[in-house]
Amino acid sequence: MPGPPSAAVWEALACPQCHNPLRPSASGVRCDGCSFDYGRTAWGALDLRLRKGRRYPVSFSVGPAAAPDDDPAFLPLPAHPAPEVDFTGIPRPRNLSLEFLSHFPRARARPALLLDLGCGQAIHRPICEHAGYEWVGVDQAAKEAPFLADAHSLPFRDQTFDCVLTVAVFEHLRFPFVAIEEIHRVLKPGGKLLGTVAFMEPFHGDSYYHHSHLGTLNTLRHGGFTVQYVAPFVHWSGLLALTQMGLFPRMPLSLASLLVTPLRWAHLLWWTIAGWLRLTPPEKRLRNTTAAFAFVATR
Repeated sequence: MPGPPSAAVWEALACPQCHNPLRPSASGVRCDGCSFDYGRTAWGALDLRLRKGRRYPVSFSVGPAAAPDDDPAFLPLPAHPAPEVDFTGIPRPRNLSLEFLSHFPRARARPALLLDLGCGQAIHRPICEHAGYEWVGVDQAAKEAPFLADAHSLPFRDQTFDCVLTVAVFEHLRFPFVAIEEIHRVLKPGGKLLGTVAFMEPFHGDSYYHHSHLGTLNTLRHGGFTVQYVAPFVHWSGLLALTQMGLFPRMPLSLASLLVTPLRWAHLLWWTIAGWLRLTPPEKRLRNTTAAFAFVATR
């Protein structure tokens, strides 16, 4: 059962419907602005999901536009040359590479809040707390999350979090442009956003929009972020994802990898030959065939 929120987290909470402050009530919390009561689940999580529909204005500028000169290279994520946090000896979730963790910022002050958006079974909590943050786990339904909420209307005040982590979440959102604006709203200026998003993974868990490299970049920039990296996964290819998630669901990853080995070698050979013949730029190989992208951005 989730523990009680700290004073810093209580101060950060806001009504997801109108963003007015919340105050404790007999059932959980209450908003004096819109008079909604938010109770707790049977397992103790504070349920801050929207109680009714909410209109969210989103605007787009359309028309001819040249590609910016500062587009990222869309190459595999390099390790940071001077990591702020040493994760040696800390158990690492399989979905977070060492290169990804090397970009994890250290908390600058106490308390420093980190939003783990789509926290699932809270497997990232030790990583976040080791970096000095107070972990705030939010999910749509997971029982390990201390808060249930909708990514399209986050129940927090503006400029609350020092860092946001969102792993394999954006493909499951109906309106990613709304969610990225919400993340920008609750993140402090200079705060960092780190995450991943599916690309060539099969449909799974009610996924909506799988993002290409340009789609990921476009979503992040729409939210107002400065993007450092949009990087293809090196060892999680679309071919492997299709085999392990689509053709043979729940097959052990080692066996799925063995099955696709002949095609993987043929794939590498073909791209090598194409590179020699200058038919296809070799840097497109991973970008075009990866199962997911990692991204690092700053507010």
